[in-house]
Amino acid sequence: MSAEILENLKKAITGYDREGAVDWARKAVQERIDPIKALDTMTVAIRQIGDGFGQGELWLPDLVGAAAAMTAATPIIEEEIKRVGARRESLGIVVIGTVYGDIHTIGKTMVATLLTANGFAVNDLGINVTAESFVQGVNEHKAGILAMSALMTTTAPEQRKVITALKKEGIRDTVKIMVGGGAITQEFADSIGADGYDPTAPGAVELARRLVGK
Repeated sequence: MSAEILENLKKAITGYDREGAVDWARKAVQERIDPIKALDTMTVAIRQIGDGFGQGELWLPDLVGAAAAMTAATPIIEEEIKRVGARRESLGIVVIGTVYGDIHTIGKTMVATLLTANGFAVNDLGINVTAESFVQGVNEHKAGILAMSALMTTTAPEQRKVITALKKEGIRDTVKIMVGGGAITQEFADSIGADGYDPTAPGAVELARRLVGK
C-alpha cells in the first residue's frame, strides 16, 4: 500500500496533476508513511522533470506544471515532518521571493521547487516582498542564501534596495545573494553587488550549489 501511494504521488507530479498530488500527499500522511520518504519521492519526480527540461527534452509548461503540483503537495508533507519531529539533511537554508512592486511568481516558484528538490531548505516569502521583509526573513530563518526575482525593469532596483537594507542591518556578509528574473542581467547583478546571477531555474540550482560550496 505504501509503495503504491508513493508511486501515485510521483506520477501526479510528473503528470502535472496538482489535485492528485495533494490527494496522494494526504493519503501518505493518513497511512503514516515516513514523510521523509514521501518528500524524497517528490524530489525524485521534480528532479526528473528538471533534468528533462535542462536537456531540452521537456519544455517550460512541463516544468511549470510539475512545479505547481509539487508546490501544492509539499506543505502537507512538511507539516507531517514537523509533527513527527523528523529531519531531512539540507545543503543550506534559502529565503526566496519576488521583490516589492512585482507580482510575477512562475519563475520564482520554479527556482524554489528545484532548490527544494536538490536538497535545500527553502522559505518562500511569495511576491511583492519589501526590503524589510527580506531582511526579516534572512534573520528569522538564518538563511545562507537570499534569492530575489524581478521580472520588470521598474522593479529591478528593489534588489539593490534589499542589499542596502542588509548592509544597514549588518548582515550582508552573512548571506549569499542570488538574483534573477526577466529584468536582470549579469551586468546589473554585478552593479548591485549580488553574489550570483543565472537566467534559468536549473542554472539557479547550480549557482546555489556553488555558492554553498557543494
